[in-house]
Amino acid sequence: MHPDETRQAAVVAFLSDPSAYGGDAPVEVVTTHSAHVFLAGSLAFKIKRAVRYSYLDFSTLQARKGVLERELALNAPAAPEIYDRVVAVTREAGGSLALEGAGPAVEYALRMHRFPREAELSRIADGGGLTTDLARRLGTAVAAYHAEAERRSADGAALIGEIVEELREALGGMGEVLGRGRVNAFLEAAGRAFADAAPCLEQRAAAGFVRRCHGDLHLRNLVLIGGRVVPFDALEFDERLGTCDVFYDFAFLLMDLLHRDARVQANAALNSYLQAAGDLGGLAALPLFMALRAAIRAMVAVQAMAGNGSAGAAREARDYLELAAACLAPAPPRLVAVGGLSGTGKTTVAARAAPYLAPRPGAVHLRSDVERKALFGADPLAHLPAEGYRPEVNAEVYARLLDRAERVLRAGHSAVVDATFLAAEYRDAVRALADRLGVPFDGIWLHGDPAELERRIEARTNDASDADADVLHAQIRRGADPADWTRISCGGTEDEVAGRVKAALLPE
Repeated sequence: MHPDETRQAAVVAFLSDPSAYGGDAPVEVVTTHSAHVFLAGSLAFKIKRAVRYSYLDFSTLQARKGVLERELALNAPAAPEIYDRVVAVTREAGGSLALEGAGPAVEYALRMHRFPREAELSRIADGGGLTTDLARRLGTAVAAYHAEAERRSADGAALIGEIVEELREALGGMGEVLGRGRVNAFLEAAGRAFADAAPCLEQRAAAGFVRRCHGDLHLRNLVLIGGRVVPFDALEFDERLGTCDVFYDFAFLLMDLLHRDARVQANAALNSYLQAAGDLGGLAALPLFMALRAAIRAMVAVQAMAGNGSAGAAREARDYLELAAACLAPAPPRLVAVGGLSGTGKTTVAARAAPYLAPRPGAVHLRSDVERKALFGADPLAHLPAEGYRPEVNAEVYARLLDRAERVLRAGHSAVVDATFLAAEYRDAVRALADRLGVPFDGIWLHGDPAELERRIEARTNDASDADADVLHAQIRRGADPADWTRISCGGTEDEVAGRVKAALLPE
């Protein structure tokens, strides 16, 4: 026990006793490197341990009170269902301790409302319940969190440069566990990636993308409450560590999903985040950001081995470093266009293919129906009148799609563009974009039985497409069947169609 903690022993004993809360149910105590948490009925109380480390100092009562107040201020806006207030543990006249008594404060605690542990996103993921729909809600929730985050004036490149140097120093002494060659190769790749990304990071900081973020945004710090994804337990003890590019904050979550082999969910979260935030500029730095997050986890895993030499921790550390290296591995982008009549399942196919296109966590999925609604400032599920489908509007929708695709490709990421592509001019335009940027192009043309397509359209619910049977019949009369695109039948199950498309794009 840290010497300063001896004075806390009586408080810990008091808060561990059910009588402190007026009950007799056992109190569960969770101790971390910097806090004690007491789970009592429907409430939880957290006190900071009276410890002093190289990166934090909670050795004084005022410091502990201040950091609890900061934790409340950071978390309560996003998680009002959890965070309540800071309360005092007081010394009463007879010498006994009390919660919010009349005597002087001897400790401070953060009072919170408990939630079921099975509602934690990490537990949901462990149980196989992290669906693509939930992953999309996850990305949207993080985008909303970042939209409210306070902007900071820090230099984005300097912040990341400090992390690169910290890793260079720390990992340099971990070669025995991680492998000297692997460490050196990663550090060299990270140095190159940082040098390439530095101008982008500076520009993003100037544009307001460096903010007071969550700082510790992984699945264990996200919970599902009433169907809403709620971030909690933001990093509170170091303002500089909590200040970063919003994409670096988001990268922790994406890396965590990739580490769990949840590639499809990571791609779904990425695409929903991009749609909600409209921030394509962070893609250029995303491989570096995810690599740094994974390398930090490798470093922490090695540090956790101190004193016990756990083989499991060593294996986990090597896995994280392997992921970090994979994120930085060269992976040229490509452009894929998915076209066909309404009802052929273009959006489903595009979403199913996107996670498997390099680089990690997969391609950005761009959809004409969503871009059309955005053009009119409408919700994706809103129905547009016929005026929204005039030829000049179609031209603008395709221009927006190709502009966004170009930005994605120039950032080094693959793009999947999902639209009917009935007009030859739009098919020519998307291929010309790939040729101009020097990236591979694949055109996928879905086709199927018209009667089946009509049944699918009539069965749609909660979809951004406004196409109905009349639209389908008009498309059929117009006709389009490009000979230079790969024709794939949309008949069968979603898995079967997705398998055909994946085989065409990623042949063994």
